[in-house]
Amino acid sequence: MSQQTQSFETRCLSSLSKVFPQAELHDTPFQTGTALWNEVYSFQVAYRSDRLIKGITVELESELAPYATIRAVGLSPAEMPAYAETDSNYITTEPGLFPDVLYPVIESEGVRALPNSWRAVWVTVKLPTMEAGLAGKSKTASAYPIKLTFKEPAGEVLGQEEFRLDIVPAELPEQKLIHTEWFHSDCIASRYGVDIFSEAHWALLEQYVRNAADHGVNLLLTPLFTPPLDTAIGGERPTVQLVGVEKTGDGEYRFSFEKLDRWIGMCRSAGIRYFEMSHLFTQWGAKHAPKIVATVNGSEQRIFGWETDAAGEEYAGFLNQFLPQLVTFIKDRGLQDAVYFHVSDEPHIDHLEQYKRASELLRRHLDGFKFIDALSDYSFYEHGLVEIPVPSNDHIDPFLEGNTNPLWTYYCCGQFREVSNRFFSMPSARNRVLGLQLYKFDVEGFLHWGYNFWYSQYSTRVIDPFCVTDAVCAFPSGDAFVVYPGDDGPIDSLRWEVFREAQQDQRALELLESLAGRDKALELIEQGLTEPLHFKRYPSDMAWLLGVRERINAAIAEALTASASQ
Repeated sequence: MSQQTQSFETRCLSSLSKVFPQAELHDTPFQTGTALWNEVYSFQVAYRSDRLIKGITVELESELAPYATIRAVGLSPAEMPAYAETDSNYITTEPGLFPDVLYPVIESEGVRALPNSWRAVWVTVKLPTMEAGLAGKSKTASAYPIKLTFKEPAGEVLGQEEFRLDIVPAELPEQKLIHTEWFHSDCIASRYGVDIFSEAHWALLEQYVRNAADHGVNLLLTPLFTPPLDTAIGGERPTVQLVGVEKTGDGEYRFSFEKLDRWIGMCRSAGIRYFEMSHLFTQWGAKHAPKIVATVNGSEQRIFGWETDAAGEEYAGFLNQFLPQLVTFIKDRGLQDAVYFHVSDEPHIDHLEQYKRASELLRRHLDGFKFIDALSDYSFYEHGLVEIPVPSNDHIDPFLEGNTNPLWTYYCCGQFREVSNRFFSMPSARNRVLGLQLYKFDVEGFLHWGYNFWYSQYSTRVIDPFCVTDAVCAFPSGDAFVVYPGDDGPIDSLRWEVFREAQQDQRALELLESLAGRDKALELIEQGLTEPLHFKRYPSDMAWLLGVRERINAAIAEALTASASQ
């Protein structure tokens, strides 16, 4: 229950609450939850004082303490939190400060209470596997109290809250969803001021790859050449090219794969299973080659780019030499089934013929490999041009009706009405509901373009993501990145934590299906709904979503008990 000690208030909340500093806190207390082994569980404690208090310590007492971390929910500015056309499922469309960045709590500084301002701490419990269990504890279902105490620097107790986490005696299964968030290696180098592919850059890359993998990313954008993504026509992004190229004569090339080999090894050690080879033609039409640099007569220079006709003989000759050697590299490392290729991002119907020519050029050498591309026009799939189309979640209906298999989906800034997304201005339930939708429609893969895009739109300049969250008034805040560049590596956002919860919901449903059947799992999702769950139709309140997950966990426990008694 809420407590008040000398005008210091606290309230336990779920991970789906967003605590704004000056708004009244209407969310009801949330003090119990269930989780599976091998799951990451989060909740919050909001607090408010009528005076400024610095250096507040937050003490956590629990048998789960070795697995728990506390972070401070920071406020991020949103100059453009939404487009003009929205729907009713937004918290607000007004510019302002939004709870988003999750700052590690510095022990010597603690947290602060600002006068008459709600703030929150975010508690994360990373449960071990069922086999590992808790040291000296039973592996059967158990309840674990988690007590948080807020204290002034002098030691006076300001407030306390207690949350109870019940662990179901089952383990969250391995993730089946193939998940990519486009990983912008150049943004990391630009933001930290390090040379690309220097040892300092490699160290940072590994930190960010591990963060991505920890949040369910298992397919990573791999920059064979500088990815031609969100780049101004005629402009260019910093060179992040893993393949070494030397031009040895007129139309003759030599290739080296040392950096690519190192990348593959780094990603595998971090938990990445699949590799998404960067696009071999420019965005929005496949009209040009990506930026490619080579050593020519002893000096490095750009040999292909916006000036290169994608259908021209020169680029075709380059690909005819490069792709067979890349295929050899892939096969030598046993990666045939782990590699995905792109032609061009987001082609439109008027790009059909150009896209077809580009696709045919690649397939001369890449026949048998998987191709994915973000697109929303069913015609490309009907013409057999994309083996694995990735339609946006608001344009997925024709692909559902056509029984597209495998089925993937994505969202970005354009999906701002009706469907799931994760803008600052949207409630967290709208972020998390995607997990139920992915399960119901048996979606194999999910793609998003913005793991860490820390440039302005079209990559014209570097931005500070702690100050600019909309790519300079280009995309609603929350679209371009899910992690912030901390001094010591990635800092999570609450949106990123909630998105991991969505994936965990999908995995829990897969576990329930293995125990009690798919019909039972679908029944629990849609229990009490007046219409079937869809990408555009779903309850918007957090209580419903939290209740669904609790029903899933209860059904898993019931199925296990029934199985044990047989």
